Amino acid sequence: MAKFPRRRPKNGATPKAPRRTPFSRFARKAGDANRPRSRGIYLLPNAFTTGALFCGFYAIVMAMNQRFEHAAWAIFVAMLLDGLDGRVARLTNTQSEFGAQYDSLSDMVSFGAAPALVIYEWSLRGLGKLGWIAAFVYCAGAALRLARFNTNIEVVDKRYFQGMPSPSAAALMAGFVLMMVDLEMKGTYMSWISFTIALFAGLTMVTNVPFYSFKDVNFRKSVPFIAVFAIALFFALISIDPPKVLFPIFVLYGLSGYLVFFVRLAKGKPVSIVQTDDEPVDESERR
Repeated sequence: MAKFPRRRPKNGATPKAPRRTPFSRFARKAGDANRPRSRGIYLLPNAFTTGALFCGFYAIVMAMNQRFEHAAWAIFVAMLLDGLDGRVARLTNTQSEFGAQYDSLSDMVSFGAAPALVIYEWSLRGLGKLGWIAAFVYCAGAALRLARFNTNIEVVDKRYFQGMPSPSAAALMAGFVLMMVDLEMKGTYMSWISFTIALFAGLTMVTNVPFYSFKDVNFRKSVPFIAVFAIALFFALISIDPPKVLFPIFVLYGLSGYLVFFVRLAKGKPVSIVQTDDEPVDESERR
């Protein structure tokens, strides 16, 4: 077969083959400059989510070791970290779909499985089948609540939660255990109260009762001096006796949704949690 000479450059120089190195296969090609880079995982917000997941796992371990006070406090710390991860993601502009899904899985452990196991080990075990059924109703309610939140985020009014949020339901359960342990009350004496609280929290999470979300509070606006004083007074009140203060706070929040619902219903204006205006949905709320 005849061989034809290759076309030479205009300047007469002979083209040289690129030098190959052991790392040549990892080098970016010329056509790869316009390709989108693979999406990475942001460290800072997911570190808070991992911390919340660890607290949920720690609560389960402490419940198995009959150290219920440590388990209850671990759930409260998980609640605090869960509230921070989304805000950190929005402040640092590091929202991602991975973070949203990871946050939901962490919430399922910290606010679904952990509280159910804690209250079962502390009090519901003595009720036999009714005990673990009540714990399962709560755990299933938390799973359904998280799944519905992820699917309805674009159609629900951001001012309200559709049903009781899972962190608040977990705080209601953990707060009751913490207060009773602080009062040195045995869980076997509180079995039916624990049964009622577990069913109430589990079923309230899957209702359509609206709970105020505090998401429309603008922290960048100036507030009167009395507001800052009220916040300081609130933290001082909690610090006096946290076990006896936290539980009533979440009981009031758990009842507030029903109060708002029936008040508006009596006035002929049921609360609508469906987005009715043209306000764009903030995707960072999924974080």
